[in-house]
Amino acid sequence: MMRTLKEARVGETVKCTGINGAGALKRRIMDMGITKGCELYIRKVAPLGDPVEVTVRGYELTLRKDDAEIVLIG
Repeated sequence: MMRTLKEARVGETVKCTGINGAGALKRRIMDMGITKGCELYIRKVAPLGDPVEVTVRGYELTLRKDDAEIVLIG
């Protein structure tokens, strides 16, 4: 069973195994630097779970819960 970025815990380093979306949404996620094979470090999660702050390719990125749900991790 594949996990999503939304399910990752703070302090965990995960690898992106794919993006479960299409069209403009998938392109936007990829333009932010999240591509298959890249490593993501979960820095913070807001108290209600939205948004999620990750470190990807040397910079901090904040994603909404809906966007984090389409990023598959392994």
